Amino acid sequence: MITIIIIICFILFIIGILGSFLPVLPGPPISFVALLLIHFFSIYKFSVIELTIWGFVAGLIIVLDFYLPIWTTKKFGGTKYGQWGATIGVIVGIFFGGIGIVIGPFIGAFVGELIGGMDHKGSLKSAVGAFVGFLLGTGGKLIYTLVAFIYGLKIIFQFYFRN
Repeated sequence: MITIIIIICFILFIIGILGSFLPVLPGPPISFVALLLIHFFSIYKFSVIELTIWGFVAGLIIVLDFYLPIWTTKKFGGTKYGQWGATIGVIVGIFFGGIGIVIGPFIGAFVGELIGGMDHKGSLKSAVGAFVGFLLGTGGKLIYTLVAFIYGLKIIFQFYFRN
């Protein structure tokens, strides 16, 4: 039984890491589920505080991943048009796969600012802000999923594969 749980956890950790880049997979929550499986189906038990922190951070990263492109667009001089454009770009980008999620906020912010009457230079600056937000969100997801993966592997090897 524990072998099956370990295999499932390993698969979930890999899917979680892939979810850092693929918009259809919520990477941090998937990695958190792997940690929960370790907790509930193995001899290793996390403390309530550890589980709460892992779960809270996973949720926070998902929320930040959605809002960071909007926030950085504003910080780079974008207006509400750019923020709405970046938001629409994220949503539309999902339908175009990985490349859509990468360039969706950029194009959305750029077009939004142009519609709002901003010149090309200002629109481009706003779009760069949206792209920076995307990179920050992806980086946060990747860090969380990699740390969860390494932590989970450490536990698995420590408790099940030592001589």
